[in-house]
Amino acid sequence: MAQKKTLSNDNFFERVYEIVRQIPEGKVTSYGAIAKALGTARSARMVGWAMNASHNIEDVPAHRVVNRKGLLSGKHHFEGTNLMQQLLENEGIEIVDNQIVDFEKHFWLPVLEE
Repeated sequence: MAQKKTLSNDNFFERVYEIVRQIPEGKVTSYGAIAKALGTARSARMVGWAMNASHNIEDVPAHRVVNRKGLLSGKHHFEGTNLMQQLLENEGIEIVDNQIVDFEKHFWLPVLEE
């Protein structure tokens, strides 16, 4: 019987970070879009866990990852009250009530694996 190949969390998290490092300044993507790009469409929650674990990694712009509706759902994982919002606003993204204004305009779709 063939064994199903599984990824370790460390490997999965690093693959998530590789995608997040590609998000251009002034753009955002979603947990689900990252999961789909990795070929694991049902693992958006695990992408969220990876983002939560990324805050001690300097070159991972975690503030650019939001939920599928453009809500700053991970903002409570950032230091301070509004750090995630401030970082996005510094990149020219307008936020109202914890939601990105013109979300479609700022959305970046990761390249899908072939």
